[in-house]
Amino acid sequence: MDAVTQGSCLCGAISYQVSTPLKAVTHCHCKKCQKAHGAAFATYASAPRSAVSINAAADVLRRYESSAGVTRQFCSRCGSSLFWSDAHGRFPEWISIAVGTLDSPFTAHKQTHSCIESRAAWFCGETV
Repeated sequence: MDAVTQGSCLCGAISYQVSTPLKAVTHCHCKKCQKAHGAAFATYASAPRSAVSINAAADVLRRYESSAGVTRQFCSRCGSSLFWSDAHGRFPEWISIAVGTLDSPFTAHKQTHSCIESRAAWFCGETV
């Protein structure tokens, strides 16, 4: 069995484990990710929802539908953005995990950038 990847929110009220290797590391530059993360882009890796175990009290993990079928999940105590998923997308059974919330070491061997046409005007970094 592969090693379990662990992560948590800033305050520790939510923790999670992923029992399969993370895939599809993407730096998303869309305006919604910029607003959700307060940054030039958000970096996510994905896994099948069935491989992700989330530990949190029911009132702590909150969700927000930012677009039709797109749900973002975050901690109601510290505000950490943790997950997003798209019920109407190509991979409705997968969940994307904010890489910055990982507690386990993680190396992204392949990375892509998406929505670069929405790139923040003030961002000077390379996006390819």
